[in-house]
Amino acid sequence: MSDVSPTSLRFLADLWQEADAAPLADRPLDLLRYRSNTLGADLRITNFGGGNTSSKFDLPDPFTGDPVRVMAVKGSGGDLRSIGASGFALLYMDKLERLIARYRGEAHEDEMVAMYPLCAFGQSRVAASIDTPLHAFLPFAHVDHLHPDWAIALAASANGRDRLEEFNARYGRQIVWVPWQRPGFELALMLRRAVADHPGCDGILLGGHGLFTWGDTQRACYLSSITTIDQMGQFVDDHARRSGRPLFGGVAVAAPASSADVAADLLPFLRGVASTNRRTIAHWDRSDDALAFAGSAWAKDLCRLGTSCPDHFLRTRICPMFVPWDPAGESIDVLKARLQERAVQYRVDYAAYYAAHATPDSPRLRDSNPSVVVIPTLGVFGFAKDKREARITTEFFVNAIHVMAGATALEGDRPAPGPLPQARHASQAGDFSSLHNYVALPRSEAFRIEYWALEEAKLQRMPPEKPFSRRVALIVGAASGIGREVARHLAAQGAHVVVADLNVEAVEAVAADVAAVGSAEAALAVRLDLTARDTIRAGLREIVLRFGGLDIVVNTAAIYPTPPPGTPIESTWALALNVNVTGNHVLAREVAVVMQAQGLPASIVLTSSANAIVPKSGSEPYDVSKAAVNHLIRELAVGLGPIVRVNGIAPATVVAGSAMFPRDRVIVSLDKYGIPWSAQDSTEDLRGKLADYYARRTITHRPIRPVDCAQAICWLAGDESSRTTGHVIPVDGGLGEAFQR
Repeated sequence: MSDVSPTSLRFLADLWQEADAAPLADRPLDLLRYRSNTLGADLRITNFGGGNTSSKFDLPDPFTGDPVRVMAVKGSGGDLRSIGASGFALLYMDKLERLIARYRGEAHEDEMVAMYPLCAFGQSRVAASIDTPLHAFLPFAHVDHLHPDWAIALAASANGRDRLEEFNARYGRQIVWVPWQRPGFELALMLRRAVADHPGCDGILLGGHGLFTWGDTQRACYLSSITTIDQMGQFVDDHARRSGRPLFGGVAVAAPASSADVAADLLPFLRGVASTNRRTIAHWDRSDDALAFAGSAWAKDLCRLGTSCPDHFLRTRICPMFVPWDPAGESIDVLKARLQERAVQYRVDYAAYYAAHATPDSPRLRDSNPSVVVIPTLGVFGFAKDKREARITTEFFVNAIHVMAGATALEGDRPAPGPLPQARHASQAGDFSSLHNYVALPRSEAFRIEYWALEEAKLQRMPPEKPFSRRVALIVGAASGIGREVARHLAAQGAHVVVADLNVEAVEAVAADVAAVGSAEAALAVRLDLTARDTIRAGLREIVLRFGGLDIVVNTAAIYPTPPPGTPIESTWALALNVNVTGNHVLAREVAVVMQAQGLPASIVLTSSANAIVPKSGSEPYDVSKAAVNHLIRELAVGLGPIVRVNGIAPATVVAGSAMFPRDRVIVSLDKYGIPWSAQDSTEDLRGKLADYYARRTITHRPIRPVDCAQAICWLAGDESSRTTGHVIPVDGGLGEAFQR
C-alpha cells in the first residue's frame, strides 16, 4: 500500500491512541479488542454487528507448553464497537488449514462449520462465525473484513471492476476484485487464490459484499483499513461532484412541514399493518438522507431491487415496501388504504419468493411482513421485535441508501460493457439486476442467505422472548407505589415501558430504574395530568413517535382528598370525581384511538379499591369515586371491545411506598387506632406498623404490598387473561366486608 499516512484522510479520523494501545503490545488478544473497538467507533466504517476482525499469533499449547500458531477471530453475533476480549473465538491454525483437504466442494461447504469447534484452542468456547476460514486462509497476521458504505457502493456498481482499476491507478493501490460468492468455505478458498494470483495485492473487494484489508501489525492493519475506506469515500464523492446529476434522479415529492403530525396519525395504523404475523416495534427515520431517498424519482425502482450487501439484507429483507404518496393532492386516508393494499401484495410476493427457492430441508416460512417501509415526504420506517432492533434495521437501510447513492454516482456516461462483474460465472449474470449502475443481490442468493441453515441455527440459539416482549405499556401514576412496581415488573418481562406522572423528577428516576431493568431504548418518561386532556394527547403522541403504538395502559393514579377544615364538600367531591373517574374515562377513550387504529389486541387496567364495596364514614368522595370506577370498567369493556380489554384491581389499603400515605397521614392513622409509635421511627417503619394493623383485619393476615397489586395487574395486562374483560379482581388479603353479595 503506497500511503498509510493518516494525514491523507479526508473523511475519517485516526482514532488510534498509542497511549491506550502501547500497554497492550504484549497481549495480542487485548490489542485485537482495542483495534476492533476503534474501528467500530465510527459507524461509517462498519455497521452494528457487522464486519469481522482477526489476528494470528503464537500462544503456549495447553497440552505441550510449546508455542503454537492460533487465530483469534470475532465470534458469531459480536459487535466490533463493544466486543471484549472474551468475544473472540480462538482456534488452532494448523487444524484450520487441514480442513482444506477435507472439503468436498461448494455443495457440501456447510458441513465445514461443524468442524470449527473441533479446531478450538484451549478453553475457547466462543461460537466461530462463518467468516472464520475467510480470515484463516489469508496469509496475513492481521485481517479486517468490513462493510463501509463507500466500499460497498463500488462493489455494487455495474461498472465496479472498471472503477476499481481506476481507483487503483489513482491511489497507487493493488486491490483485487473477487465476484459475488456467499460467505463460507468456498469464498475463503477464492480469497486464498486471489492473493496467490496477485502477488503484492493490498486488499480485496468482494462484488456486492464488502472489503478485506490487512497488515503485518495491528496498527498497520488499522491504518490500511481506514485509509482504504477514506480513499474510496474520496473516489465516490469526486465522481458524484463531477457527474452534476441530481441525487436519485431528483426530487419527485417534496416533504411537508407537518410530517411529524402525519407520522403520529399514521404510525399506529402502519404498526398494525406490519404486525399481522408478529407484533412489532417501530422506528421512524426522517433524516435528510431518508427523506431525500423517499421523495426521489428513483426510489420506487430502487426499493424494488432491494439491497446488495448480506449485512444489509438480513435486516431489511428482500426489499423494503415502497408506498407512493403525495400530500399535495392525497389525504392520509388515501395513504392508509394504499398501505393496506401494498402490504397484502407484499405478503403475497414474499410467499411466492419463498416458494420459488425453498427446498424440502429449508427452514419454514418466516414473517412475510416488510421490515422497512419507505414513504415519500415521511422517510423510512423500520419494524422489529424491539426498539433497538427497529432502529438498527432502519439504520441498515439508510446504509443501503448510501450504497445506492454511491453506485449511481459512479455510473458514468455509458452503460458498463459486458456481463455484470458481480457474477462469478457468465451463466449467473442474468440473475443480477441493476438500475443506473446499482446492482442488487439476486433473489436466489438472497434466499440462500436468509434461509441458510446456518442462519437458522443462529436464530435458534437466541434466548426465548419474554412474556411482554414486543409490547408497549403506559403506566400512569408510576412515580411511586403500585405504579412504580408495575413499571419495573413489566420491564423485567420484556415490555417497552412508558412511565407517566405529574411529578416529572420522580417519574424520570423511575424511567432510569426501568432502563436498568430492561434497556435505555425501551424506557420513556412523560408528564401526564389526568385532568388535562391535552397532556394525555401530548404524551400519547410522544409514545407513538417513539415506539409506533401502544398495547397496555395501566392507571394507578388517584387522589384521596384530605381538604383543610372548612373546604366546601362540593369542591372535594368535584376533585375526587374529576381525577378518579373522569380522568380514567378520558384516558381510556384517548388511548383507545391508538389501540383501535393498530387493530392489535390491547389491554387497559384501572385501579379501583376495596372501599368501592365497603361502606365507611368520612371518606365518601373517594369511596364513591371508586365505586364509579368499578362500573366504568364494565362500560368501557363493552364499548371498547373486542380489540381492547378493560379490567381492574381492587386492593385493600396499600401503605408501603404509597404517595397517599405521607408521614403525617400515617401518624394520624396510628393515633386513631391506638398504635404506639416513636418520633425516631422512619416513615417506612411507621407505614409498616399501619400496614400490619390493616392486615390483621383480613383473612390472610398479610399486608397488601405494591408487588401484590403489580402481579395482579400484569396478569390482567397479559395474554394469560386474554379471555377476561369487564372484571375487577380484589387484592385485599381476603376482606370479608368486601365480599360481593
